[in-house]
Amino acid sequence: MIPFNKPYLTGKETSYIEDAVKSGKISGNGKYTKLCQAFFEDRYRIKKALLTTSCTDALEMAAILIDLKEGDEVIMPSYTFVSTANAFVLRGAKIIFADSLPNHPNMDASKLEALITPKTKAIVPVHYAGVACDMDEIMQLATKYNLYVIEDAAQAIDNYYVSKTGEKKALGSIGHLAAFSFHETKNIISGEGGLLAINDEKFSNRAEIIWEKGTNRSAFFRGEVDKYGWVDVGSSFLPSEIIAAFLWAQLENLDTIQARRKEIWNTYYNTLQSWASQNNIDLPWLPDYATNNAHMFYLVCKDLNQRTALIEQLKTHNIMAVFHYISLHTSPFYNGKHDGRALANTDHFSDCLVRLPLFYELNEKEVLDKIILD
Repeated sequence: MIPFNKPYLTGKETSYIEDAVKSGKISGNGKYTKLCQAFFEDRYRIKKALLTTSCTDALEMAAILIDLKEGDEVIMPSYTFVSTANAFVLRGAKIIFADSLPNHPNMDASKLEALITPKTKAIVPVHYAGVACDMDEIMQLATKYNLYVIEDAAQAIDNYYVSKTGEKKALGSIGHLAAFSFHETKNIISGEGGLLAINDEKFSNRAEIIWEKGTNRSAFFRGEVDKYGWVDVGSSFLPSEIIAAFLWAQLENLDTIQARRKEIWNTYYNTLQSWASQNNIDLPWLPDYATNNAHMFYLVCKDLNQRTALIEQLKTHNIMAVFHYISLHTSPFYNGKHDGRALANTDHFSDCLVRLPLFYELNEKEVLDKIILD
C-alpha cells in the first residue's frame, strides 16, 4: 500500500532528543525551543515566535490575545479544519463563514467586506495547501474597519505572498498574529506541535505570559522581575524540549525537504495535465501573488461520483488518496448557527477535491502510472 502520508526523518531527531534529555532541561523553553523560535524570527522576519504544543493552541492563544468576547464575530472560510473555528468558538465568538474562490479553496477576499458588521473583531485567512490568500485585500479591509488579522498558516511554512508592490512576504508574517502546524502530515513535523507568530509587537509581552500559564515566569528567568506569579489568564501552551529537539532536526533540513516535495509536486502537475483535461478534472491553481511550498497536491473532480470512483480506483491499486474537509457551515455542530447563506464554491470543493499522496520518500511515478494507465 502506498500511504497518503509517511513522516520523514532526517536522522538527527533522536540524537537531539538525547541531547535535550541529558541537558536536564526537558520541560520546555530551553535550548531547542530557542533555536526553533529564532529560526522563524530570522528567516521569515517574524517579530516574535513562540513554540506551542499544536497549531490549535497557537490559534487559541491568538483568540485570547485579541480579547475576544462573547458575541464578537470572526470571519473565516468554511473550507478549513475544525480547529480554526474551535479556537474562537471557545471564547464565545460567532463564526461568519466566507465562501471559497471559484478556482481555489481559499476564501474569496473580494466578498469579505459584505460580511463585516459592527461586531466583527477579526478575519482569519486560511492559506489552504500553503497557497496565499489575497493578503493585500485582507489587510486593507482590516485597516479600514479596525480589525485583527490572524493567519492560519498551518500548511504554509516556507511559502510567500507577493504584494502588489512586488514585495515578497512570508506567510505568517503579514497578519497581526499567525499560527503554524508541525503535525506529522505537514512539510516540517514534530508529531504534534505548532508555533504562534506575533507580528504586532503590542502582543509580545502578554503572549509570553499567556504561553507560560498566565505567569511572568519567563521575565523572572531573564532577571527582569525578582519573583514571578499569576498575572493573566493562560495555559500550558509551550511544548517540551523533546518536541522542540525533534523539530530542530527538521528545520535544519527544511531546504532539502522542500526541494524534494516541490519535485514531486511538479512531476504530478506536468504529467497529469493532459489526463486531467481529458477527464474534466482541474489541477491546482496558483494565483500570481502566491508561491508554492508543495504542501499538498490535489485534484478537483467534476462531481462527487467522479471523485468517489477515482478514490476507489486508486484503492484497488493500493494507493491511498483522500478527500479533505467537509464544509464547517454544514457540520452537525454549526449548521444551526450558520446564517443560511449558500456557500456554493465551498460545497463544490467538499464534494470534489481529492488529495494524492505526497511525502519525501514517495515514488510518485508509481502513483502516476496507476492514474494515467488504468
